[in-house]
Amino acid sequence: MDKVIDKYLKINHLNVSREACLDFEKFIDYVLKKNEILNIIAKSTQKREIIRERHIIDSAQAIEFIDLNSNSVYDLGSGAGFPGIILGIMLKNRGNKVKMKLFEKSYHKSVFLREVVRKLNLDIEIIQKDIFEIAELNTGTIIARAFKPMPVMLKLVNEKFVEYKNLILFMGKKGREALEESKKNWIFEYEEKKSLTSEDSFLINIKNIKKI
Repeated sequence: MDKVIDKYLKINHLNVSREACLDFEKFIDYVLKKNEILNIIAKSTQKREIIRERHIIDSAQAIEFIDLNSNSVYDLGSGAGFPGIILGIMLKNRGNKVKMKLFEKSYHKSVFLREVVRKLNLDIEIIQKDIFEIAELNTGTIIARAFKPMPVMLKLVNEKFVEYKNLILFMGKKGREALEESKKNWIFEYEEKKSLTSEDSFLINIKNIKKI
Protein backbone atom coordinates (compact mmCIF):
# COMPACT_ATOMS: atom_id res chain seq x y z
CA MET A 1 0.00 0.00 0.00
CA ASP A 2 0.96 3.65 -0.40
CA LYS A 3 2.96 4.76 2.64
CA VAL A 4 1.69 8.35 2.43
CA ILE A 5 -1.97 7.33 2.36
CA ASP A 6 -1.31 4.86 5.19
CA LYS A 7 -0.55 7.79 7.45
CA TYR A 8 -4.12 9.06 6.99
CA LEU A 9 -6.18 5.87 7.24
CA LYS A 10 -8.41 7.46 9.89
CA ILE A 11 -9.85 9.79 7.26
CA ASN A 12 -9.79 7.36 4.35
CA HIS A 13 -13.61 7.35 4.37
CA LEU A 14 -13.57 11.08 3.58
CA ASN A 15 -12.28 10.45 0.06
CA VAL A 16 -8.87 12.00 0.70
CA SER A 17 -6.65 11.73 -2.35
CA ARG A 18 -2.95 10.84 -2.39
CA GLU A 19 -2.25 14.36 -3.64
CA ALA A 20 -4.01 15.80 -0.61
CA CYS A 21 -1.96 13.58 1.70
CA LEU A 22 1.24 14.78 0.03
CA ASP A 23 0.13 18.39 0.56
CA PHE A 24 -0.58 17.61 4.21
CA GLU A 25 2.99 16.34 4.61
CA LYS A 26 4.40 19.44 2.91
CA PHE A 27 2.31 21.59 5.23
CA ILE A 28 3.77 19.79 8.24
CA ASP A 29 7.24 20.68 6.91
CA TYR A 30 6.26 24.36 6.67
CA VAL A 31 4.77 24.37 10.18
CA LEU A 32 7.84 22.73 11.75
CA LYS A 33 10.22 25.10 9.99
CA LYS A 34 8.21 28.22 10.88
CA ASN A 35 7.81 27.09 14.50
CA GLU A 36 11.57 27.30 14.92
CA ILE A 37 11.32 31.10 14.71
CA LEU A 38 7.65 31.84 15.45
CA ASN A 39 5.43 30.07 17.95
CA ILE A 40 2.49 29.15 15.71
CA ILE A 41 1.73 25.85 17.48
CA ALA A 42 2.49 24.69 21.01
CA LYS A 43 6.01 23.39 21.50
CA SER A 44 4.55 20.24 23.04
CA THR A 45 2.90 19.35 19.72
CA GLN A 46 5.74 20.18 17.32
CA LYS A 47 6.38 16.60 16.27
CA ARG A 48 5.32 15.30 12.87
CA GLU A 49 3.18 12.46 14.24
CA ILE A 50 1.42 14.74 16.70
CA ILE A 51 0.70 17.42 14.09
CA ARG A 52 -0.67 14.75 11.76
CA GLU A 53 -3.03 13.33 14.39
CA ARG A 54 -4.02 16.29 16.57
CA HIS A 55 -4.13 18.99 13.93
CA ILE A 56 -4.49 17.62 10.40
CA ILE A 57 -6.74 14.59 10.92
CA ASP A 58 -8.69 16.48 13.56
CA SER A 59 -9.26 19.38 11.14
CA ALA A 60 -10.05 17.19 8.13
CA GLN A 61 -13.00 15.44 9.77
CA ALA A 62 -14.99 18.69 9.60
CA ILE A 63 -15.36 18.28 5.81
CA GLU A 64 -18.50 16.21 6.42
CA PHE A 65 -20.28 19.27 7.79
CA ILE A 66 -19.07 21.73 5.13
CA ASP A 67 -21.79 23.03 2.81
CA LEU A 68 -20.14 22.20 -0.53
CA ASN A 69 -22.92 23.91 -2.47
CA SER A 70 -22.04 27.35 -1.06
CA ASN A 71 -19.61 29.83 -2.57
CA SER A 72 -17.46 30.30 0.50
CA VAL A 73 -16.36 28.93 3.87
CA TYR A 74 -15.07 31.25 6.62
CA ASP A 75 -12.50 29.94 9.10
CA LEU A 76 -12.47 32.29 12.09
CA GLY A 77 -9.25 32.68 14.06
CA SER A 78 -7.33 30.36 11.76
CA GLY A 79 -4.02 30.60 13.64
CA ALA A 80 -1.52 28.22 12.03
CA GLY A 81 -4.12 27.16 9.47
CA PHE A 82 -6.17 24.60 11.32
CA PRO A 83 -8.69 23.80 10.00
CA GLY A 84 -8.71 26.29 7.10
CA ILE A 85 -5.55 25.21 5.25
CA ILE A 86 -6.40 21.52 5.70
CA LEU A 87 -9.91 21.95 4.33
CA GLY A 88 -8.54 24.08 1.49
CA ILE A 89 -6.16 21.26 0.53
CA MET A 90 -9.02 18.76 0.52
CA LEU A 91 -11.24 21.02 -1.56
CA LYS A 92 -8.45 21.68 -4.08
CA ASN A 93 -7.84 18.01 -4.64
CA ARG A 94 -11.56 17.36 -5.06
CA GLY A 95 -11.77 20.07 -7.69
CA ASN A 96 -14.45 21.81 -5.62
CA LYS A 97 -15.19 25.49 -6.26
CA VAL A 98 -15.89 26.48 -2.66
CA LYS A 99 -13.65 29.43 -1.67
CA MET A 100 -11.97 29.30 1.74
CA LYS A 101 -11.48 32.58 3.59
CA LEU A 102 -9.25 32.54 6.66
CA PHE A 103 -9.57 35.32 9.23
CA GLU A 104 -6.47 35.79 11.39
CA LYS A 105 -5.63 39.09 13.09
CA SER A 106 -1.96 38.22 13.80
CA TYR A 107 0.35 39.78 11.21
CA HIS A 108 3.02 37.09 11.50
CA LYS A 109 0.58 34.20 11.28
CA SER A 110 -1.16 35.84 8.33
CA VAL A 111 2.17 36.14 6.50
CA PHE A 112 2.84 32.46 7.17
CA LEU A 113 -0.63 31.48 5.90
CA ARG A 114 -0.14 33.47 2.69
CA GLU A 115 3.20 31.72 2.10
CA VAL A 116 1.53 28.34 2.50
CA VAL A 117 -1.31 29.27 0.15
CA ARG A 118 1.20 30.31 -2.50
CA LYS A 119 3.44 27.25 -2.12
CA LEU A 120 0.55 24.77 -2.20
CA ASN A 121 -1.41 26.66 -4.88
CA LEU A 122 -4.58 26.87 -2.79
CA ASP A 123 -7.69 28.88 -3.56
CA ILE A 124 -7.71 30.52 -0.15
CA GLU A 125 -7.94 34.18 0.83
CA ILE A 126 -6.16 35.31 4.00
CA ILE A 127 -7.86 38.23 5.75
CA GLN A 128 -5.76 39.90 8.43
CA LYS A 129 -8.58 41.42 10.47
CA ASP A 130 -10.25 40.98 13.82
CA ILE A 131 -13.53 39.23 13.00
CA PHE A 132 -15.20 41.01 15.92
CA GLU A 133 -14.63 44.36 14.22
CA ILE A 134 -16.34 43.39 10.94
CA ALA A 135 -20.08 43.62 10.32
CA GLU A 136 -22.64 42.34 7.80
CA LEU A 137 -20.76 39.23 6.76
CA ASN A 138 -22.21 36.71 4.33
CA THR A 139 -21.04 33.15 3.73
CA GLY A 140 -22.07 29.52 3.52
CA THR A 141 -20.26 27.62 6.28
CA ILE A 142 -18.58 29.24 9.29
CA ILE A 143 -16.01 27.15 11.12
CA ALA A 144 -13.83 27.69 14.18
CA ARG A 145 -11.40 25.45 16.03
CA ALA A 146 -9.93 26.42 19.41
CA PHE A 147 -10.93 30.05 18.82
CA LYS A 148 -13.61 31.22 21.28
CA PRO A 149 -16.06 29.50 23.68
CA MET A 150 -19.38 28.36 22.23
CA PRO A 151 -21.51 31.15 23.80
CA VAL A 152 -19.15 33.77 22.35
CA MET A 153 -19.29 32.14 18.91
CA LEU A 154 -23.09 32.05 18.90
CA LYS A 155 -23.24 35.74 19.81
CA LEU A 156 -20.63 36.60 17.16
CA VAL A 157 -22.47 34.78 14.37
CA ASN A 158 -25.84 36.17 15.43
CA GLU A 159 -24.59 39.77 15.50
CA LYS A 160 -22.06 39.89 12.66
CA PHE A 161 -23.45 37.61 9.95
CA VAL A 162 -26.30 38.77 7.75
CA GLU A 163 -26.48 35.36 6.12
CA TYR A 164 -24.88 31.96 6.69
CA LYS A 165 -25.89 28.31 6.37
CA ASN A 166 -24.17 26.60 9.28
CA LEU A 167 -21.60 26.98 12.05
CA ILE A 168 -19.13 24.17 12.82
CA LEU A 169 -17.40 24.10 16.19
CA PHE A 170 -14.83 21.69 17.67
CA MET A 171 -15.90 20.80 21.21
CA GLY A 172 -13.35 19.56 23.75
CA LYS A 173 -13.56 17.92 27.17
CA LYS A 174 -15.91 20.59 28.51
CA GLY A 175 -17.90 20.72 25.29
CA ARG A 176 -20.99 19.08 26.70
CA GLU A 177 -21.06 21.59 29.55
CA ALA A 178 -20.66 24.49 27.11
CA LEU A 179 -23.48 23.15 24.93
CA GLU A 180 -25.93 22.91 27.82
CA GLU A 181 -24.94 26.36 29.07
CA SER A 182 -25.49 27.83 25.59
CA LYS A 183 -29.01 26.43 25.44
CA LYS A 184 -30.00 28.72 28.32
CA ASN A 185 -29.63 31.80 26.13
CA TRP A 186 -29.85 30.54 22.55
CA ILE A 187 -32.16 28.48 20.36
CA PHE A 188 -30.53 26.54 17.53
CA GLU A 189 -30.70 23.32 15.55
CA TYR A 190 -27.67 21.06 15.77
CA GLU A 191 -26.16 17.66 15.09
CA GLU A 192 -23.08 16.09 16.59
CA LYS A 193 -20.21 14.00 15.25
CA LYS A 194 -17.85 12.09 17.53
CA SER A 195 -14.23 13.13 17.13
CA LEU A 196 -11.86 10.79 15.30
CA THR A 197 -8.93 11.91 17.43
CA SER A 198 -10.23 12.17 21.00
CA GLU A 199 -12.66 10.12 23.07
CA ASP A 200 -13.66 13.23 25.02
CA SER A 201 -14.36 15.48 22.03
CA PHE A 202 -16.96 16.01 19.34
CA LEU A 203 -17.85 18.33 16.47
CA ILE A 204 -21.14 20.17 16.37
CA ASN A 205 -22.95 21.50 13.30
CA ILE A 206 -25.26 24.39 14.21
CA LYS A 207 -28.01 26.10 12.19
CA ASN A 208 -30.66 28.77 12.69
CA ILE A 209 -29.21 30.54 15.73
CA LYS A 210 -31.66 32.77 17.62
CA LYS A 211 -31.37 34.65 20.87
CA ILE A 212 -33.89 33.70 23.55
